[in-house]
Amino acid sequence: MLLEGKVAVITGGTRGIGFAIAKGMLAEGAKVVVCGSRQETADKAVRAILDEDPDAPIKGAAPDLTVEAEIQELLDEVRRDWGSIDIMVNNAGISQRTPLVDYTPEEFEKVMDINVKSVFNGCQAAARIMVDQGTGGVILNTSSMVGTYGQPSGVGYPTSKFAVNGMTKSLARELGKHQIRVNAVAPGVTATDMLTALPEELVQRISSTIPLGRPGQPEEVANAYVFLASDRASYITGAVLPVDGATQV
Repeated sequence: MLLEGKVAVITGGTRGIGFAIAKGMLAEGAKVVVCGSRQETADKAVRAILDEDPDAPIKGAAPDLTVEAEIQELLDEVRRDWGSIDIMVNNAGISQRTPLVDYTPEEFEKVMDINVKSVFNGCQAAARIMVDQGTGGVILNTSSMVGTYGQPSGVGYPTSKFAVNGMTKSLARELGKHQIRVNAVAPGVTATDMLTALPEELVQRISSTIPLGRPGQPEEVANAYVFLASDRASYITGAVLPVDGATQV
C-alpha cells in the first residue's frame, strides 16, 4: 500500500473531490481525518465510509479553518491520538462568478479567507508539527485550472488560486530542508454535485471544450493526490499538477 502507516488530514473532505481523496488514501493504508464546514457534514461523511468498511480508521472534524488556533488544535489532537501528521491536504474552498462591477468587498474577503487564509493556516499548522517530528511530510493544496487561465467573471476565485500556486511553490523551497514536500493539484471540470446539478445541455457544452470529451471523475483527480502523497513522488515538490483533460479555454 502506498500510504501504509501514514496519517492524513483533509479539509473540504466531506464531499466531491475531497471525499474521493479520503477514500483513496484510506484504500492505500492511511488513517484519515476529514474536515467539513459543520460537524454534522463531517459525521455524515464518516458514516458513509464506515458503512462500506466498519474498520476504516477515519474521524470527522469541523474546525473554523480561518482561525489558525482551531486548525492547530485539531492537528495537535490528531498527533496525540495517532502519533503523527504525515499528510496535510488543504482542499476546502468556495467559488462564485459575480461580475467585477457588482463584486462587494465582503464577497472578495470571504473568498480570500476560505481559499487563501485557510490554506496558509493549514500549511503553517502542519509544517510546525512536521518540522518538530523531524521525519518530513507532505502538504498538498488544491488549486484550479483557472489559477493558470483565469475565468471570465468572479475574479476572486482565480485570484485566490493564483495565490495558492505561489504559496505552494514558495513553501516547497522553504520547507525542502526539512524534507517536507509541498505540491498543488489543479483540477479542471469535474463531475461533482455542482456540475451534475447543471442542465445537460450546459454540461455537454462544457465537455466540448475538453479534448478527452468528458469531465473528470472525482476519483481520477483524487488519484493525483494519492500519488503526490506517496513515496513514488519523493522527488516532486513545488509542482502544480493539472488534472484537467487538457481543457481548452
